[in-house]
Amino acid sequence: MKKSVTSGRSRAKAKAKAPKGLDIEPRSPALDGHVAIVTGSSKGLGKAIALALGSAGAKVVVNYYHGREQAQATLAELTERGIVAEMIRADVTSERQVQKLVRDTEKKLGKPDIVVLNATPDQPQKPIEQYDWAFHQQMLDFFVKSPFLLTRAMLPSMKKKKWGRIINIGSEVFRRGVPNFSPYVAAKGAQAGWTRSMASELAPFNITVNMVSPGWIPVERHDKDPKALKDGYKALIPMRRWGVPGDVGGIISFLASEQAAFITGQDVAVNGGMTVG
Repeated sequence: MKKSVTSGRSRAKAKAKAPKGLDIEPRSPALDGHVAIVTGSSKGLGKAIALALGSAGAKVVVNYYHGREQAQATLAELTERGIVAEMIRADVTSERQVQKLVRDTEKKLGKPDIVVLNATPDQPQKPIEQYDWAFHQQMLDFFVKSPFLLTRAMLPSMKKKKWGRIINIGSEVFRRGVPNFSPYVAAKGAQAGWTRSMASELAPFNITVNMVSPGWIPVERHDKDPKALKDGYKALIPMRRWGVPGDVGGIISFLASEQAAFITGQDVAVNGGMTVG
């Protein structure tokens, strides 16, 4: 049977629009019927995660607090691919705004049963003497308070349904003990501990709680980072290549699927072998 030229061009056009490292295949029904909130998903890794979940069939909330234009562009890209999505602004460290985010999601897409905690503030590296407690508190707000608020707001419907996926975005810095980064490393360690405890607590309800810890995966905010710094890190990666956003999106969509139904309490490193064991 002769292939349609038009359909071939459409596939080529969709592939060309995919972010580097995330080659979007035709949509899968793996997550049909599920609704996902991806915090901080207007760009970077969050955008790749939203695309991966949407391509697996989930309805997706593109959450942002700053960068409305970027969020609109991401929403447009998802809808062009046939993904059902909504854009909702919320500060995910605010209890009031988190509750509104979940209510708005329910009204627009249905009750959310997948949440990916990806939102993050800037993370400058400094010696301990140059940090103050306000900066430490900001790290804890994003990586401990925000997961707590989102999970607590979504749990009633997850427990009633006896199905849910809570996925934290961690970082290899905790395992590597990166210096001059103590507030971020400490908060990521706390996030890892919270993940393990919640996994045990929620397992009887068929709700899994996992963490994905990427290495340094350059996205838009790294465009101006010094080349020497990038080259030095890349030289340490056993796989001898940079990670790309699709590497993270792929494992997230797997952990959200039924294929990962018996996996909980895990911290999956996505860093080409930088941390082993």
